[in-house]
Amino acid sequence: MSAETPVQSAGNLTRLRLRFRDWRGSRPFWAGLFTLLGGVPIAYFPYATLKLGTMSITMSTTAGAGSLIIGVLLITLGLTMWFQAATRVFAGVAAIVLALVSLVISNIGGFLVGFLLALVGGALAVSWAPGRPEPAASGPQPAGAPGPGGTDAPGGSGPDGPRAEDRDGGHRVG
Repeated sequence: MSAETPVQSAGNLTRLRLRFRDWRGSRPFWAGLFTLLGGVPIAYFPYATLKLGTMSITMSTTAGAGSLIIGVLLITLGLTMWFQAATRVFAGVAAIVLALVSLVISNIGGFLVGFLLALVGGALAVSWAPGRPEPAASGPQPAGAPGPGGTDAPGGSGPDGPRAEDRDGGHRVG
């Protein structure tokens, strides 16, 4: 390594981590992950073969194709939650319905593991709402400007003094 060789800075890893955190925060990430992980055991168990010494146990049932379809659809819905956040409600309801159907069709929903993961993922997708962006001017206001409460006093104080939101930097305490 010579003196002219550029050194990989630790800033690249930090920048990638922050970009991933921003991406993750703008969509129902955990809902998609749980739904995706719920589809794996539902699709896998009907085709799995367990070896115990020289004995093999096969879990295949007559509903193997149905289990595969449900598992693949749950994986697809998990990816849809990640990359098409606008369809999160539809994907969440569909994941809940497929999780319930997997109880009957696919070895008790992938032995309840896939069922519970898909059910929680669907519920998280239905309940997720995008956050509001931070206000652009979140710094201290000039003394003559009206405060957030609409009064002319600095910080929007009312007749009883400053509000809890003003004392805590805009975050509500109680």
